[in-house]
Amino acid sequence: MVVTDFFASEIATELLKQLIQTTRKSCLSKERAVQLITIIQEIQPIIRESQYSGVELSGHRQVQLDHFSRTLVEGLELSRDVLASKRWNLYKNLQLTRKMKKIDKKINAFIQGPMQAHTLTDVHHMRFETKEHLDRIEGSTRLLEQSLSEMRIGGGGWVEEALRLREETEVESDSFGGGALRFGPSVEVGRRKVREMIVHSKDKEVMGIHGIGGSGKTTLAKEVSKDDEIRGYFNNRVLFLTVSQSPNVDLLKAQIRGHIMGNEGVSSFDLVPQWNLQYDLGTPTRRTLIVLDDVWSSSVLEQLQAVSGAPGCKTLVVSRFKFPEVNNDYEVELLREQEAMTLFCHSAYGQKSIPPGADKELVKQVVDECKGLPLALKVIGASLRDQLPTFWRSAKNRLARGEPICESHGRKLLDRMAISVGYLKRKVKECFLDMGSFPEDTKIPLDVLINMWVEIHDIDEEEAFAVVVELSNKNLITLVKDVRAGEIYSSYFNVSVTQHAVLRDLAFHLNSQEEVNKRKRLLMPTRENELPREWERNSDRPFDAQIVSVHTGVMNEMDWPRMEFPKAEVLILNFSSDSYFLPPFLEYMPKLRALIVINHSTSNAVLRNFSVFSSLTKLRSLWLERVCVPRLSETTIPLNDMKKVSLVLCKINDSLDPSTVDLPQIFPCLSELTIDHCDDLLELPPSICRAQSLKTLSITNCHSLQRLPADVHKLSSLAILRMYACPNLRMLPPEICQLGCLKYLDISQCVNLMDLPQELGNLGQLEKIDMRECAQIRRVPRSASLMKSLKTVICDEEVSWGWKDVVKPREDVQVVDKCF
Repeated sequence: MVVTDFFASEIATELLKQLIQTTRKSCLSKERAVQLITIIQEIQPIIRESQYSGVELSGHRQVQLDHFSRTLVEGLELSRDVLASKRWNLYKNLQLTRKMKKIDKKINAFIQGPMQAHTLTDVHHMRFETKEHLDRIEGSTRLLEQSLSEMRIGGGGWVEEALRLREETEVESDSFGGGALRFGPSVEVGRRKVREMIVHSKDKEVMGIHGIGGSGKTTLAKEVSKDDEIRGYFNNRVLFLTVSQSPNVDLLKAQIRGHIMGNEGVSSFDLVPQWNLQYDLGTPTRRTLIVLDDVWSSSVLEQLQAVSGAPGCKTLVVSRFKFPEVNNDYEVELLREQEAMTLFCHSAYGQKSIPPGADKELVKQVVDECKGLPLALKVIGASLRDQLPTFWRSAKNRLARGEPICESHGRKLLDRMAISVGYLKRKVKECFLDMGSFPEDTKIPLDVLINMWVEIHDIDEEEAFAVVVELSNKNLITLVKDVRAGEIYSSYFNVSVTQHAVLRDLAFHLNSQEEVNKRKRLLMPTRENELPREWERNSDRPFDAQIVSVHTGVMNEMDWPRMEFPKAEVLILNFSSDSYFLPPFLEYMPKLRALIVINHSTSNAVLRNFSVFSSLTKLRSLWLERVCVPRLSETTIPLNDMKKVSLVLCKINDSLDPSTVDLPQIFPCLSELTIDHCDDLLELPPSICRAQSLKTLSITNCHSLQRLPADVHKLSSLAILRMYACPNLRMLPPEICQLGCLKYLDISQCVNLMDLPQELGNLGQLEKIDMRECAQIRRVPRSASLMKSLKTVICDEEVSWGWKDVVKPREDVQVVDKCF
C-alpha cells in the first residue's frame, strides 16, 4: 500500500512528534538516566552514614532509613534498565515509566516527611535538585498517560509509530519475506517462473503455488499480483482474494463476479444479489487474473472455479497442497543461506548483517535452525532482539532439539514458533494467545481487541495499546491501516489487526494443551456446522474457560447442548446464516463482561433468544455486526454495567424506536456508543440526550440519518462526536455549541451539510475538528476565533483559507487541507 494512502487519516502527526519527544526525555534518555544514577549515588553515602555512624537511632527511624535505602537501590536498577531499553520497545518503556513514578512518590514522601528534620539534614540540601529531576519524569509520565485520550480524539501515538515502522519495514521486507530478499535470488526466481507460467498458460487455465506454512507463498503471490508485466498483460484486472479454512463462498463468488463484470466495488458489507452470471461469447473478452490465496478444500476451489472460469480469466491458486484441478504448479523454494541471514538480521538487529560485537557463530546457528522459513526467521529474530546471550543460547538449544521442518512436520514448526512466544512478558503472552479466538484470515477491529483485553487482563486502555505495539514489533501480528473511504470500520482508529495463519495455528496449539474443561480459552479452529464433539462429551462438568469462541453456521435452540461457564468473561460468536439462536448457556455465564456477535453472511441475521440478555448483569461491552437488533425495550432489562455498545452493519431502526426506547434506562452507565454502516437509521431516539455518562458518540456511514436530536446539548459529558459520512445530514443543531466538554468533532464527508453553527466559538474545549469533503460549507463563523483550546483543523483547500483567516493571530492552531 502506498504510504500516503496508508497514513491518510485522522491520526495526528503532531501527537506522534510529541510522544516521541516525551519518551526521549523520560525513559529513553540515557543522559537523564545517568543523571539520576549520579543523584542516587550521592544520596546513598549520606544514608549509609546516618545508618552506621554509631549514633543510636530509634527502631522506627532505622526501619525508615532501611526502607529508603532499598528504594534508592531500586532506583539505580531501574535507571540501568532505562539505559538498556530501546526506543521501539514501547510496552517495556510504559512499565519503566510507571515504576519511575512510584519511586518518585516514595522518595518525595520520605524526604518531605518528619524524618527530614531529624536524620536527613544533608539530604535536605540535595532535595530540590532531586525533586526537579523527578518532577520532569512525572511530567513526562502525565503526558504518556494523556496519550490515550489524545489518540481517541484523532491522535496516533504508539499505534501511529508502529504503523510507520511497519510501513518502513514493508518497504524493505514483505510481511513474510525480506526486503533485500524481495528481489533476491529465491524470490526473484519464483516470481519469474510463476509469471511465465501465467502468461504462457491457456485461457481458463488453473495454475498454482504451493509450499509448507510460513514458506512465503502469500508473499510470492502478492509480488506476482503487483508485477508490472503481469499488471500490463491483464490491463490491471487482477483480483487477490483470501479464501481460508472457513470461507464465505457466497461472498467470494460475488466478488469474483463483480470483478469480471467490471463492478469492482463489491465488498464485505454489500448485500449480494442472487443472480447468475451469463457470459456473452459474442463479445470481446477481457483478460482477468483471479488469485485465490490460502485454499484448503477442493470442493471450495470447484465452486469458485465455476465462477472464475469465464472467458479470458485465469486462476492462480495458493495453498499448502497440490490440487488435481491445478494444471501447472510451482513449489515455493525456501530461502538460501545468505537470504535467510539478511532477513533474520533485519528482524533481530534492524540491519541487513550481523553487527560488530555479536556472536557470529551463535547467530549463524540460530539462523540455520530456522531452516530457511521466512516466517520463522522473522518471528524468532524479533523475539531475540535486545536479549542477552543466554537467551540466544537457550533459543538455539531449544531449536536444535526439533526435527527437520518439512510438510509432514507441521507440529515441529509450531514448536519452533512457540519459542518466540515463551520470551514474551506474561500479559503480552496472554494477549497473543487470545488471538486464537478469532477466525483465520480476518481483519480484527482494534476496538474489539482493546475492549476485550481491558475487560479480562486487568489492564487499562493505555497498556492494551502498548501490548498491540509490542506484538506488532515482535512480528506476531500485523497492523493494517484501512483506507477510510468505503471501509467497513470507521471507528476512531480505522486500524485492524491481522495474523498469519501459522501464528494463529500456534495460538490455538498453545491453548489446547490442557484437557478441554480446564482450558483458559475454549476455541474452535474452523467453522463447523455444530459444536465440537469434545465439548458435548464433557458438558456434564463446568468449563473453566475465561474466553469462549464459537464459529458455526445456522444454530437453532436444539443445536446448543447444556453447558456451564462459571468463569467465562468473554464470549465470541462467529456464524454465517440469516437466523441465529443465541446460546442458552448465556444464562450460565454470571461473569460475562464482553459479548461479540459477528455474522459473516451476506445478509443481516435475525437474532433469537435476545431475552437472555436479562441474565447478563455484569456485561460491560457489546459488539453486534450484521444482525437485526430486536426492540431493546421489549427484551432488555437495565444493564447497569454496560459501558460500550457497537452496532456495525446492523438493521437497528426498529430497535431504537423513539416512542418506546429509553436508552438511559436500559444503559444507565453507557460511555461509548458506535453505530456504523447502519443504513436504516433515520434518527436517534431523543432519550439519548439524557445519557449523562455518554462520552463518545460515533454515527458513521449511516446514509439515511437526517438529523441529530435538538437536545444534544444535554450530553454534558460528551467529549467525542463523530458524524462521518452521513450524506443526508443537512445541518447541525445550534445547540451543539453548548457541549462544554466536546474535544473532537468529525463531520467529514457529510457532503450535504450546509454550514457550521454561528456560535461555534462557544465550544471552548474543542481541540480538533475534521470537516474534509464537506463541499457545501464555504464559510467559517467568526466566533471560531474564540475557541481557545483548538489545535487542529482538517478541511478541504477551498475552506482552509477561511479557517486560516479566522485563526490568523493564533500560532498554535494548525490548519491542514487534505482529502481522503
